Amino acid sequence: MSEALSAVDVVPIKRPVRWHIGVFLFPAFVVYSAIMILPLIETLRLSFYNTVDGAPAFVGLANYKVLFGDARWARDFWNALVNNFIFFLIHMCVQNPIGIALAALLSTPRLRFVAFYRTAMFLPTLLSFVIVGFIWKLILSPIWGVAPWLMSLVGMKSLFAPWLGQSGPALIAVSLISNWQYIGIPMMLIYAALLSIPEEVIEAAECDGITGWAQFWKIKLPLILPAIGIISILTFVGNFNAFDLVYTVQGALAGPDMSTDILGTLLYRTFFGFQLQLGDRSMGATIATVMFLIILAGVSFYLFAIQRRMRRYQF
Repeated sequence: MSEALSAVDVVPIKRPVRWHIGVFLFPAFVVYSAIMILPLIETLRLSFYNTVDGAPAFVGLANYKVLFGDARWARDFWNALVNNFIFFLIHMCVQNPIGIALAALLSTPRLRFVAFYRTAMFLPTLLSFVIVGFIWKLILSPIWGVAPWLMSLVGMKSLFAPWLGQSGPALIAVSLISNWQYIGIPMMLIYAALLSIPEEVIEAAECDGITGWAQFWKIKLPLILPAIGIISILTFVGNFNAFDLVYTVQGALAGPDMSTDILGTLLYRTFFGFQLQLGDRSMGATIATVMFLIILAGVSFYLFAIQRRMRRYQF
């Protein structure tokens, strides 16, 4: 019997070519390439060119030497980079911890009106940055704003100051406005992560006498660390791409005295020009390339150094 079976030729099974996958992916690939890949490649290419004798010419790393070596360019760039890091740190230290705390409160089993609270806290995220910037400029205005009156109700009117008009607190004020608008994103992501924790884990913790906030710190928080990592890297990418809210609140000059200037506003003024400053496409592409490299370095560090250590907490 075995000899008869061995004599029969084994015909390999041919798997059908799944050509339909390529058909469905092709439109997305074309759109993504047109609006993301090709502009990125053109930006990288343009950073190595400049206008010489009225014609574009390849200059290599000359634009980068000007950006880091010229006194005026270096001063503006390092000021914007430092402000961007401060902008990011304020989001990491204020927005994300408050978002985690709000998510923990919303996940409380006996809390009533959860849907209303969740919607109310996520609503600012849906608002246009133009509306948010304009509203907060009105609120914080020392002339017609309601902030002095609200602070007088709690006996703190003496602490009010025109924060958006002072070099020191202006960046902090703009950062807190951004925190108010986007705090719903980390809240919802952490809330979803908390809801995905298996009930068996919670019941086992309750059987061991771990309840309340102790249960959150000892059981839930380690289990949502991957989600916190994702939120952190999204905050990093979003903050180093930030432009709209700063432009709405403080304008393209990011006043006062460039105290709120970040890489996004510096890129805008350099590439498109503003007032008496002419636009310089080559230097604008150089700044955009540096921004891309900073974001790429941060994302790579997270993916290869942090995410691997967080996999142990995933189910």
